[in-house]
Amino acid sequence: MLELDNVVIEQGDFRFNADLKISPKQSVAILGPSGGGKSTLLLALAGFISHTGQIRWQGQDISALSPSERPISMLFQENNLFPHLTISQNVGLGIRPDLKLTKADRSLVETALKRVGLENRGQDLPRTLSGGQRQRAALARALLRGKPLLLLDEPFAALGPALRREMLDLVEEIRAEQQATLLLVTHNPEDAQHIASECVFVDQNKANIPVATDDFFTNPPPEFESYVGS
Repeated sequence: MLELDNVVIEQGDFRFNADLKISPKQSVAILGPSGGGKSTLLLALAGFISHTGQIRWQGQDISALSPSERPISMLFQENNLFPHLTISQNVGLGIRPDLKLTKADRSLVETALKRVGLENRGQDLPRTLSGGQRQRAALARALLRGKPLLLLDEPFAALGPALRREMLDLVEEIRAEQQATLLLVTHNPEDAQHIASECVFVDQNKANIPVATDDFFTNPPPEFESYVGS
C-alpha cells in the first residue's frame, strides 16, 4: 500500500496537497490540467522535492529517504540517457551506477534490451536512436532496477498514437510481470482508459482519491469534464 498522509508541497506561492491511498500492484493514471501538480506529486514521491506529511510504502515511512534509497524507479518525459555512454552502458546504470558490471550483470543488460526490442542496439549511442527507441532504453534501465513502484511522467507524450499505445502495452506487461505499482501522469484520457485500473484527478492543487477507471469515465467529476471540454 502506498499512503500519502496529509502530504503538503510548497514552492513559492504554489501549494499542493495529497491525502490518499493506492493499493499495490495497480496501474494508476494521474490526470488533470497543466500546472495542477501532477509532476510535482511524482517528484515528491521519488524524493526530488521536499514536503511535509508522510509518504509510506508497505507501512514504512520513506519520507526521509534519499531518491536512491526509495523503492521507486522514475521515467521522465525526457529519457535522461547519458549521450556519451552506449545504450548498454546507460541501461547498466540500473544495476551499478559505477558501471563495474560482472559477466552476469552484462547478461542481464542484454536480456533487458531484448525485452524492449533493442537487442541489436547495445553498442550504439543515444543520438543514433529514435525517440521511441530511447524511451525503450530508459524503460529497460528501470526494468533492471526492479523497484516495486514505477513512476512515469508523460514519457511517451511526444510519440504518435500507435507507438504510444505499443509502449503503454509494454509498460503494463512489465508491471504485471514484476507485480509493481504504476503511477502514470498523462494528459490523454485514452491512455488512462487503456492502461489504468484507477484514476487520480489532480485539480486546484490537490490530488483527489483514486477512483476505478470505469467509474471515473462513466461518472466523471464536473472539473474533469470542464478540463477535457466535454
